[in-house]
Amino acid sequence: MRRANRRSFLTAFVRLLACLPFVNSRLLAAETFPALRQPAAEKGIRFGFAVDPAKLNDDAAYRQLVARQASIVVPENALKWQTVHPEPERYNFAPADAIAGFAKAHEQRMRGHTFCWHRSLPDWVHQTVTPTNAEAVLTAHISTVASHYRGLISAWDVVNEAIQLEDGQPDGLRNSFWYQMLGPRYLDIAFKAAHKADPDALLCYNDYGLEKDTHYGESKRTAVLALLRGLKQRGIPIHGLGIQSHLRAGDTFGPGLSHFILAVRDMGLSIHITELDVDDSHFTGSIADRDGSVAATYKRYLDVVLATRSVSTVITWGSLGQPACCRRHGQ
Repeated sequence: MRRANRRSFLTAFVRLLACLPFVNSRLLAAETFPALRQPAAEKGIRFGFAVDPAKLNDDAAYRQLVARQASIVVPENALKWQTVHPEPERYNFAPADAIAGFAKAHEQRMRGHTFCWHRSLPDWVHQTVTPTNAEAVLTAHISTVASHYRGLISAWDVVNEAIQLEDGQPDGLRNSFWYQMLGPRYLDIAFKAAHKADPDALLCYNDYGLEKDTHYGESKRTAVLALLRGLKQRGIPIHGLGIQSHLRAGDTFGPGLSHFILAVRDMGLSIHITELDVDDSHFTGSIADRDGSVAATYKRYLDVVLATRSVSTVITWGSLGQPACCRRHGQ
C-alpha cells in the first residue's frame, strides 16, 4: 500500500464521515463531492453503506449518493429473521430483493446480514421452536434465504454477536436462543448450511467490542480468536471476520487491535469492517467541535486497521442522514 494513495483515501473517507450527521444527502450525491469507491478500490478495499430499501425507493438524492459512493451495500434490517421470515411458512424477500436489484444495476456487491442473531426473531420462532426441531428450522431458514440470493450476495454474516462474556457460558458464548436450543453446535450447523446453499459465498463471523485495548476488549478478542480457531480446526467453512466498529468520539486505539487483526489474518481469514460509526451523543461541544472529534476518531481508527494491510471491506452503519448512534439514543 503506497502511503500517498492511502492518505488520499483516508482524507476523502474522513471528509465524508465527518459530514454525515449534518450534510444533506443531495450535497453528498453531487458530482463535485469525491466518490470514495474509486480510491478505495485502488487499494483493494470495498467501501459502502448499510442501506434502507424504503429510502432507496423514495429519496432520489439518497439513491444517487449510494449509487455513486458505494461499491458494496448491506441491508440493515431486510435480511434479519423478523423481516425476511415473519411467519413459519412465509418469506418476505421484497425489501432485500430491492437492494439486490439496486446493487446489480450499479455494479455493487451485496453483503448479507444475518442468519443467526440473538435479537430480531419473530414471535413464532420462540413459540414453536424446540430443541427437537431447532436444527431443522434453522437449517431450512438458512438454506431458503441463501439459495434465494445465491450469485447475488457475495458475503454473509452467518453468525452475529455469539460472544457475551457476562453470560458465564463455556468459551464465552452468549446464552442466546439458538444456544439454548442447540448448544454451541448451532454455529457449526449455521456455517455448514450456508456453505451448502451457496458454496461461492464468503462466510463470516461478525461481532462488536473488539476495537479497544481494554480488559474487556482483550478478553473478548481472546474469546473470538478461540471461536474462530475452533471452527477452523473442526473443518467448518468460515472465511472471514466482521469487526463491527461501533466507536465513541474520542476513542483511542492501541497496538492490541493491530495484533488481533494480524492474528485473524494468520488463520487464513479475511477481515471486514462491517458497521462503522461514531457515537458523539456524550459530546457537549459545538457542532464544529463534535464534527472534528468524530472525524479525528474515524481517522485514528482507520489509520490503525488499514495499516495492517489486511482489511478488504469498510462499511458504515445506519442511514446517511441520521447516524445509527443518534437513532440508538432517540435523537
